[in-house]
Amino acid sequence: MLQNSDHVVIVGAGFGGWRLVEALRREGFDGEVTLLGEETYAPYDRPPLSKQVLAGKWDAERATLATPERIAETKVNLRLGVRAMSLDVESNTVELEDGSRVEGTHVVIATGARARRLPFSADDQILTLRNRDDELRMRLELDGLKAGSVIVVIGGGFIGAEVATQLKSRGFVPIVLEALQRPLIGVLGPDVSSWLERLAADADVELRSDQHIRDVEHGTEGFVVRFEVGEPLHADAVIVGAGALANFEWLEGSGLTLDNGVVVDENLLARESIAAIGDVARFSWPNVMGEELVRIEHWEVANLHANELAHFWVTGEGTRALMVPYFWSDQYGKKIQMLGHARPDDDVVRVSGSPEEGKWLALYSRGGVVTGIVTLSQPRGLMLSKHLLESPSTLDLALDDAPWAD
Repeated sequence: MLQNSDHVVIVGAGFGGWRLVEALRREGFDGEVTLLGEETYAPYDRPPLSKQVLAGKWDAERATLATPERIAETKVNLRLGVRAMSLDVESNTVELEDGSRVEGTHVVIATGARARRLPFSADDQILTLRNRDDELRMRLELDGLKAGSVIVVIGGGFIGAEVATQLKSRGFVPIVLEALQRPLIGVLGPDVSSWLERLAADADVELRSDQHIRDVEHGTEGFVVRFEVGEPLHADAVIVGAGALANFEWLEGSGLTLDNGVVVDENLLARESIAAIGDVARFSWPNVMGEELVRIEHWEVANLHANELAHFWVTGEGTRALMVPYFWSDQYGKKIQMLGHARPDDDVVRVSGSPEEGKWLALYSRGGVVTGIVTLSQPRGLMLSKHLLESPSTLDLALDDAPWAD
């Protein structure tokens, strides 16, 4: 258990790192807390970047979580613009890029993930959207383009679709290029992805699936996207939304177990005094199907991790309650929401609505047990059905109960 003489060093000043600062104080820890951030900005919320900020409805500052008042209230030692280079797990010491070292009694790894880049010739000129520097660069680029400019979005997943939606609202002509048969087929499965396929067309956004790009080049007249087969595509700007990579390379050689993230136990510990939370953590997840080692890049998971770790370190009390992951995506004028962490090859049945109505609710199941709930523009039905994932529920009983219909 933490004592007030302890010093907690949190590496990563994103959403999860900041929520942990707040949770530690809320749990009653009054010792020293140092929050290290590679970016120069105070901790902020990332989801608005591809939604309200890109749409021009919010200034980026509005997404800030750690206001000067909250920083003072939490008594956190905030060090920004410092990149962590290594971790000595024996002394709980973080070495920074400037050569300085920060030693604590406890260390939390909350370094999140970064945008995945693709090996194109024009990589330096291609835009991504993961952090505030990305948003600033994208805003400056877009401000220099005329309405009607063609902008290619590579990747039709959640971020790609959200970006294309905002580009359309600003008067640009987005063309979304998806490598797979349909966007999100590798995440939501063939049935659900087919129900969502019409959203882009309904929003008058051009979506091209099964696109295999050989290279993207940049010249005096803009960008040229070259395909393995077919005619090249000319564009005024190119944005890549091809997923993310966990930031854990700086821990290589530390002695921690690294496998698609930092492997932690049921209490989020990599060692007794070292933990990992959020996007970078590969954690033991109790769910309706048993227990599974997963890494989940969801806003809500980072929030839950921060609260659970703070509670465990302050009180010594762990939790084995079934965590129900949640995420949402606003795209093409609709809201996709999902509870659980279903596999794309799980069975799926639509129990309410239809693609033609533009709203529906579906259940995923595996071996007859409900593993996930996904909805299009049916938020109330989703929340009414959440209990189906808080303890094991058979698909037959769920269909008989039909909580989404209340």
